[in-house]
Amino acid sequence: MVTIGKGLRDQFDWPLFVTVAAIAVIGVTNLYSATSANPDLLGQLYVQQIYWLTIGSAVAVFIAAIDYRHYERFAWFAYGGGIVLLLLVFLLAPEVRGSQRWIYIGGFSLQPSELAKPVLIVALAKHLHNDPKTEGRTLKDLVVPTLILLGPMSLILLQPDLGTALLCAFIFASIMVLTNLKKRSLFTLVMGFAVATIPIAAFGLQSYQRRRFETWWSMIFDEDPDILHDGWQVYQSIVAIGSGGVGGKGFMQGTQNQHRFVPDTHTDFPIAVWAEEQGFVGMLLLVGLYVFLILWSLRIASTAKDRFGAVTAVGVAAFFFWHSVINIGMVCGLLPVVGVTLPLFSYGGSSVLTSMICVGLLMNVSIRRFSF
Repeated sequence: MVTIGKGLRDQFDWPLFVTVAAIAVIGVTNLYSATSANPDLLGQLYVQQIYWLTIGSAVAVFIAAIDYRHYERFAWFAYGGGIVLLLLVFLLAPEVRGSQRWIYIGGFSLQPSELAKPVLIVALAKHLHNDPKTEGRTLKDLVVPTLILLGPMSLILLQPDLGTALLCAFIFASIMVLTNLKKRSLFTLVMGFAVATIPIAAFGLQSYQRRRFETWWSMIFDEDPDILHDGWQVYQSIVAIGSGGVGGKGFMQGTQNQHRFVPDTHTDFPIAVWAEEQGFVGMLLLVGLYVFLILWSLRIASTAKDRFGAVTAVGVAAFFFWHSVINIGMVCGLLPVVGVTLPLFSYGGSSVLTSMICVGLLMNVSIRRFSF
């Protein structure tokens, strides 16, 4: 329980709250502009986003209100529930564009692979909390955590959802690295991952995934990339970002967005709209908010009173870091397009809900640093 003497006002993490609220408000405003040129979307998606943010906020409050040590006790049940949800995808989810990802419940859709991320974080935190080892971890110590990762990651790859699977792997790697992994073990892990990407790239990718990688490669290294077909989306995104200049063109004044040259501006490419309209200054503000959120998460981890809380906060920091890096990287053409959203900024109910669950866990650990 929270210490009553200090008062909730003193224990409440206001920097975390203000940062998350600022990103969410900017995201809704940008979503309105991103859909303003499409009469079928204007007036619908940004309102739905507000609904999801409201629901997500209620979930975050609920998660933060319960002492996170209870989550440590029931972590394996949560992990099992996450696996069951991922299995239900193959039974209940319709096939859309060659993949099965969303379960439809009434008028809502749920993407279990999104919820698998906080579940994975809590499960890894539970394992490391129960591990009394204090010296540097070796590859042998990674066997059980790797098995914890492979459960949800394998099911996500079968959907197929490469972007989410990679995010789970990156979150896992970040937790392992930041919880005292030996340098030799880290080097072996990185090399093993690099070697494993070769057969995956050669035989494990779907045709559209391989085209995305080839398009990215051609845009980086070829003198004459194919920007009229597979490279159109990224090229138009780069044009939008560059045309924003220092101060931007102004709210709802971005020509690339208003003339609908950039596809998926509400899901995977909202940064292109923001950069065109708000320019370099606006990008500095938004990226600065994400940087602060990630660094503040690590600060919370450093002040946590037990290993479960510390690892949970590290996992949430990794969640926001890798989502931000991959999304911004692919929108700028620095990384292949893999369909990764920008937390609290991109449209999507499951994405917003997952992000708010992570915020609730983070707030929980932060508040209860006073209660031990």
